[in-house]
Amino acid sequence: MSVCFPADYKRAREAFVAAARAAGATLNSYRHPLQGPNGEALATDVAWLGPEDAEAVLVLLSATHGVEGFCGSAAQVDFLSRVPELPDGVAILVVHAVNPHGFAWLRRVTEEGVDLNRNYIDFSHLLPINEGYDELADAVVPATLDAETLQLCDARLAGYLSSHGSESYERALTGGQYDYPHGLFYGGLEPTWSRKTCENIIAAYALSGRKRVALIDFHTGIGPFGYGEPICDHPPGSTGVRLARQWYGDSVTEPALGTSVSVAKHGLSDYGWMHLVGRPLVFIALEFGTYPFDNMMQVLRADHWLHAQGNVEWHAEQTQRIKSAIRNHFYPATPGWQEMVLKRSRQCIRQAIEGLSNTHG
Repeated sequence: MSVCFPADYKRAREAFVAAARAAGATLNSYRHPLQGPNGEALATDVAWLGPEDAEAVLVLLSATHGVEGFCGSAAQVDFLSRVPELPDGVAILVVHAVNPHGFAWLRRVTEEGVDLNRNYIDFSHLLPINEGYDELADAVVPATLDAETLQLCDARLAGYLSSHGSESYERALTGGQYDYPHGLFYGGLEPTWSRKTCENIIAAYALSGRKRVALIDFHTGIGPFGYGEPICDHPPGSTGVRLARQWYGDSVTEPALGTSVSVAKHGLSDYGWMHLVGRPLVFIALEFGTYPFDNMMQVLRADHWLHAQGNVEWHAEQTQRIKSAIRNHFYPATPGWQEMVLKRSRQCIRQAIEGLSNTHG
């Protein structure tokens, strides 16, 4: 199982390109303007399988949250190494590392410090306000990481949780905020390179003109260890939700109804794709659980603090300690976890292809 899982972004990209070529896919690359921590080139690579005029397209998207790309890249390489015979009228679009900078630098965010999954809003309008995050901002990412400061910050967070409840607490921390550039779950002030690249891909492959588009966006970090939860953020009762349930079954959850491990959020990429592709889209985020929520907050806090200090010395002991912790949370790398990821990914990809085939027929 571990053969599909990369050691780092550079090897993930090499494995993806090799697998795509071996599968006979048509490749395209969107070069990122910056480099990785060891000077490596960064890019979002795209592979197309099937007829150009396919009425139905399955999109497999990885590394929306960069460091989560270990999972998504492995699922994509696994698929490309064992591509089934595609039904008539169905094509596959595999988008590898849509946030390559975050993948290479072991960050959940983009080079702008932006959570790509909070960046899909209309910036010409007033930005959302998150009063809960306002109250907790300097406790979420404090000025220092010494033990006494962290103890005081954690006491404030625990007090908020006790007073407001778990749902309000998670919404305050993770729902999205637009006022603290070094903070967690920051949505930015303008579209990021990664968002604009997604928009270019949607246009280049004419996805809005297809009869049906399915999208599986691979994520990790919350939920039961190794379980892949198909999260659907289409409006309740919409065609997108109906088809997601029809294809993937009753394991589909809806944050808007409170049935998901994830709460409702601002600026999700789901919303951007829904806006640009329209009614043909059936979007799920396939979220693989790792370790508890509190651990995620601790590793993100340390990483955001590190990058708030200025230029990061990649090989410094403190940097490597912080990077090892964030990598381990979002990519546990145990054989059992890897096996669960690949089995569930194969299942959902198969279900999506079958759903698209029935739609086409």
